[in-house]
Amino acid sequence: MFGLCLCAVLLVGVPSSEATSPILRGVAHNKELRWVLIDILHSLRPRDITCIAVISDSVYLNVFDGELFRIITNVPFVMIIVAEEEDLLSPNYITLKSLRQTKTDGCNVYIIFLASGLQVARLLKFGDRHRILDTHAKYIMLHDIRLYHKDLHYLWKRIVNVVFIKYHRKIIGNAKSRPWFDLLTVPFPNPIKSVLVPRRVDIWRNDKFHYNRSLFVDKTYNLYGQQLNAVYLDHVPSVVVTRDNETSKIGGVEVEIFKTLSELMHFEVNMYQPAHAELNKWGQKQANGSFSGLLGEMASGRADAALGNLQYTPYHLELMDLSIPYTTQCWTFLTPEALTDNSWKTLILPFKLNMWIAVLLVLLITGTIFYAMARYYMNLQDYRHDHDKRPFANALNQHPYRTECRLHIYFADAKPVGLYVFGEIINSILYTYGMLLVVSLPRLPTGWSIRLLTGWYWLYCILLVVSYRASMTAILANPAPRVTIDTLQELADSKVTCGGWGIETKKPEISDRFETINDPNDAANRVAQGVYAYYDNSNFLKYISVKRKSGLTMESDNATTNGSLVPPKPHEERDLHIMSDCVVNIPISIGFHKNSPFKPLADIYIRRIVEVGLVEKWLNDAMEPIRALEVNDEEIKALMNLKKLYGAFVALAIGYFLSGICFLLEIIHWNCMVKKDPMFDKYAIDVYYRNKNKK
Repeated sequence: MFGLCLCAVLLVGVPSSEATSPILRGVAHNKELRWVLIDILHSLRPRDITCIAVISDSVYLNVFDGELFRIITNVPFVMIIVAEEEDLLSPNYITLKSLRQTKTDGCNVYIIFLASGLQVARLLKFGDRHRILDTHAKYIMLHDIRLYHKDLHYLWKRIVNVVFIKYHRKIIGNAKSRPWFDLLTVPFPNPIKSVLVPRRVDIWRNDKFHYNRSLFVDKTYNLYGQQLNAVYLDHVPSVVVTRDNETSKIGGVEVEIFKTLSELMHFEVNMYQPAHAELNKWGQKQANGSFSGLLGEMASGRADAALGNLQYTPYHLELMDLSIPYTTQCWTFLTPEALTDNSWKTLILPFKLNMWIAVLLVLLITGTIFYAMARYYMNLQDYRHDHDKRPFANALNQHPYRTECRLHIYFADAKPVGLYVFGEIINSILYTYGMLLVVSLPRLPTGWSIRLLTGWYWLYCILLVVSYRASMTAILANPAPRVTIDTLQELADSKVTCGGWGIETKKPEISDRFETINDPNDAANRVAQGVYAYYDNSNFLKYISVKRKSGLTMESDNATTNGSLVPPKPHEERDLHIMSDCVVNIPISIGFHKNSPFKPLADIYIRRIVEVGLVEKWLNDAMEPIRALEVNDEEIKALMNLKKLYGAFVALAIGYFLSGICFLLEIIHWNCMVKKDPMFDKYAIDVYYRNKNKK
């Protein structure tokens, strides 16, 4: 049970007298109004009341005396006393602060007893315009014909849980008769035409209700076939418009949700598009303060609901009521893929840079070690040859067959078998490189240390070559890697112009390069040119990407214009890529007109629809045609083509180029160095080189 809470706000200038209005002088004197109010509050269930806000002036202040609070002690009160001359369309600071406090405290019952009906009307206008008063709360106020003026009819489409207390004097000439009261309400959901005729709920007479009806029933539970105007905007997957010749079929997630609400709440739906929807889209604020597009229909009150992928943001909440979010969408950018072709690097792609550096270092170090060992063995052989050569030389001078001995010594001067492979540093590096390419040596080298090193180096080459071939096979079998933009930071660094619909979608990282664009077809074309990135939800981005790639006609929001898209030419335009990282996950809701009475019950039904999985099912249904048109680029990834072998031709071209340079250098050396040598004789070239080598 709640404790008693009384917050009285007494304004300067409020008269302290208890003078009553001439119209209700008898009521105030007999205090009948107080008992009507007590019985109305007793008819409400205590658990349904969180707080009661009382707004009164000095004329009716005597109604709220201690006796009322003694009877109702289980509910907190917030009481606001206003001056009779105060303009409640622009209340003073204390009144405004008190009204805001009632909203903060969650008061769901408002008792407005003011002598001036104009003052009540201006209070209701102010509370509705600035959302100071909770229009979904229960209202108890005095009957005044000025509250039914046609300029206030829009209020009674929003404040529907209201009871007007209408006083009737006692019958003249009947001494036993007593004053009695009519309890009236607005005729919701029946439409209000030129004149508002309130509907009687009950009669209070002789200290009791005549019919004992419920005073505050849920009037939105059954709308009895009332027609609601729903403005929509074609935006996948919320609203999907399929055109067949001159007819249009409207589907999508939000359309299905709204149709379900119409069946549950028993109302008819009139769906229409705003004027110039293909240009205005959701709409923006105009110079005169009004709004265009879908937001304009909602702000002006012409539409009861809005279907069009509305984001649950403060920007939209200022203009309308939003249902609880039925889903959360990933909002990101449609970006161009880079045209950079790295197929010419096929030969170096299997290994990373640090791996190639390690392979090169091992090649140089191993070739140098082979050369050092070969030189050691060659020097050792020369040393042995010099010591064994002297006895043969002495014997040669004494032997009768000197020629044969010279021949024997000549062959003894030859290099050891196999050491010529690594005897020179250039040959050592080349043959070591040849082993790395699995090319066998022409001869097995002499020396066990070189042979052992050769064996272990062969094992290293086998492991390295197998790894290289496996990686090369994967690269040739798989499609070429795509260079894409997948994070907001990469997009900011790319210097690509970004854009979307609406200034409110700007992001700080790219706000200086953000451009608004109304036509998604134009946006897709600019993205394909590599100069633009388009911002929207991932489902809609997939829709425009697949439509463009499949070469089908992309329907615009209005039948007067069709954006025919031509499939992109591979050499002129880029493929479209949806950024994998979400910039933000935004809740999506259905819009209702400001302070709509339908929202509380609609929220309950939408929550049930989401819980049973219908939203997910309708989302899959809306995106199924798009997925069916999606082309899988990896279906033919195992086929080989000439483009994948660019690397081989690049390597061959590099070999031709280097060989040509070496050949040219040799020609220059022959003509500029060798032929100009005084010892050169073209008829005895062998003698020239023999003398050259001796030097």
